[in-house]
Amino acid sequence: MALKHGILGLLNYGTMTGYELDKSFKASLAFFWQVKTSQIYRELDTMEKKGLLTSERIMQTEKPNKRVYTITDSGKNELMNWLSQPEPDIADAMRVKSSFLMRIFFGGETNIEQSLKMLRTYRDKCHESRDSLSAAHAASSKYGTTIDDDKRSKFWDLTILYGESYYNSSIDWAEKAIAILEEEKK
Repeated sequence: MALKHGILGLLNYGTMTGYELDKSFKASLAFFWQVKTSQIYRELDTMEKKGLLTSERIMQTEKPNKRVYTITDSGKNELMNWLSQPEPDIADAMRVKSSFLMRIFFGGETNIEQSLKMLRTYRDKCHESRDSLSAAHAASSKYGTTIDDDKRSKFWDLTILYGESYYNSSIDWAEKAIAILEEEKK
């Protein structure tokens, strides 16, 4: 279960509140693992019951009270065991399940303009998503200096590189598909 392990991985760098975990998750992991805030808090409760982390309620006078989470030795062992296991199905990283591509596949049943509009929207969204990776770069730099470990931040950068390559490839494909359909219109 990657959410649990993502949370453990982030807590392995230091204690965080649920808010900080949510913010860190969305700044650094969101382009390949989307999660809702409510899922994080549910998982935190489950993980604490299993002894993978502990929490401490911090009372504050000027701000709302907060709960700070810390990974336990059991949580560190769980994270290291998960990281050391071979990926059960490496092909999973290449698996695509896309209603968008299904619509493209059957696009011959509609008019070309409808398909072109969809492709242009897709291309534009890919540009936006690729450009938003600058936030992931900033998070990688920020957390890299916070934990003072260049080795770890290099691996974070590898996932960002994957995202950039993915979006660049998708933009290239969309441009070629648009060109093919525009030629078909002539």
